[in-house]
Amino acid sequence: MEKQQFERPYIKKLQAGMPSKFGMKPKAEPITHIDDNSVADLIGEFGSPVYVISEKTIRETYKRAHHAFTTRYPKVQFAWSYKTNYLSAVCQVFHQEGSWAEVVSGFEYDKALGNGVKGSQIIFNGPDKTEKDLKKAIENDSLIHIDHFDEMYTILALSENSGKKPKVAIRINMDTGVYPIWDRFGFNYENGDAWDAVNRIMINDKMELIGLHAHIGTYMMSANSYKIAAGKMADLAHGIDKKYGISIKYIDLGGGFASKNTLKGAYYPGSDTAPSFEDYAEAISSGLLNSELDPRKLPTLILETGRALIDDAGYLLGSVIANKRLSSGHRATIVDVGINLLFTSFWYEHEVYPAAPVSDHLEETTIYGPLCMNIDVLRESIAFPLLKKGDHFVIKRIGAYNMTQWMQFITLRPNVVMIDLKGKPHIIREQEVMDNITQQEKLPEHLA
Repeated sequence: MEKQQFERPYIKKLQAGMPSKFGMKPKAEPITHIDDNSVADLIGEFGSPVYVISEKTIRETYKRAHHAFTTRYPKVQFAWSYKTNYLSAVCQVFHQEGSWAEVVSGFEYDKALGNGVKGSQIIFNGPDKTEKDLKKAIENDSLIHIDHFDEMYTILALSENSGKKPKVAIRINMDTGVYPIWDRFGFNYENGDAWDAVNRIMINDKMELIGLHAHIGTYMMSANSYKIAAGKMADLAHGIDKKYGISIKYIDLGGGFASKNTLKGAYYPGSDTAPSFEDYAEAISSGLLNSELDPRKLPTLILETGRALIDDAGYLLGSVIANKRLSSGHRATIVDVGINLLFTSFWYEHEVYPAAPVSDHLEETTIYGPLCMNIDVLRESIAFPLLKKGDHFVIKRIGAYNMTQWMQFITLRPNVVMIDLKGKPHIIREQEVMDNITQQEKLPEHLA
């Protein structure tokens, strides 16, 4: 008979109902498989830690979001946010589903072109567009969203020699009832800067103003804020039509939709409190349709949703390195996933699951990564089972930002795997090796 793992005595008041020997408590249900692939097999083949992305989940989530908006508004176009996850395989899935590209740097712009996206289907956002970036965007007929007056003047100068009329939109910030207001980006609605930008574009006739853009915040838990933003954008578009006789072709409401992750400090889990795609769609469509916009000439609604479309599709698999007791007696589990691989652990209480059935015994545990720094904490306190060295675990809902904000620090970055619609795993980014780090280095002769 196999020797059973020792569980130290644990005293807890029993609750009403049908308790186990540890009382009524949440059971640590394992995640043993991802799209019919066992976690143990994935780690065995691709190493630990390893990122896993479900293509099936991406496509299902996209279709759900698309349906929510297209059933409420007649003209909708999604644009995939490259900064959220710019691995080419991920981007291509979204592009196959019909999504354009939304980029915020020359690097991301070139990546979108490399992925075969037409220049006219690339939205170029962000405050740092170089002259070289802008020239390329103008030549490719991309949609340039102007962030500040200095950028506007640069585009005006470039337009004189380009032979093309740049297609532009202005980014607008506004009060939507959520504070602090994101007023760092774009032109303010309330103080008149937005109208000032519109007027300067319209009077010189060297640019074509075709859109209005707002990105009101990130992880927005209030769908009503989007209704306010949509209404203000529609009012501005209506004012432009009245003053200049020009119909704005699109209104871009940006991103910021919350995923089902739980923010640190939140009282209720994100799965219970985050608005659904239907909630956001209802609010935005109401803001546009109830405005003074001519229903016969409604602008296209563009959405740059990132996090809410990809978070659920991402998993991070790893292994336990060790367990120990802190000086306070508190239990600590050390794993091979650090904050360099899970940057979002700074603001999310990520869900961590065992990868195999475990005992009902749970104990308040701090989960540390392997890095030699005290802030390498994945969860400060979580009711966690007694996993032993070598046991596997799964961190759920990590598809957004962790593969763009990751760091090569102390450890090399691991394999990234995508499971296709038939359940076959593919490496979409190979794990780093020493040459990836040293090939960019230059050693002066006197140090060689």
